[in-house]
Amino acid sequence: MIQEEAVHDLLCHLDTHKSMGLDGIHLRVLRELAEELAKPLSIIYQQSWLTGEVPDDWRLANVTPIYKKGPKEDPGNYRPVSLTSVPGKVMEQFILSALTRQVQDNQGIRPI
Repeated sequence: MIQEEAVHDLLCHLDTHKSMGLDGIHLRVLRELAEELAKPLSIIYQQSWLTGEVPDDWRLANVTPIYKKGPKEDPGNYRPVSLTSVPGKVMEQFILSALTRQVQDNQGIRPI
């Protein structure tokens, strides 16, 4: 169960110095509207968790190559950076947390 309070907490702790998501919503807006957004987002996250479906907009990403080191002509010297929707990233935090708990409880990862 994804609690409204947990969504609120994650939204309140967004780093406003990071870039906005692909949807163009600045993290500061999400952070300042955390109280109003927590309930609808928790409903969307819970429904997504139960059905295994993710909103279409959250599947979109803008992938950009970022130079690492070495000759710039070598494609292997770039790493891909994916810019995705911030609400989608918040949902990823819930999934990561659930998987981490599952593994830490020595249950491993197995189908439900």
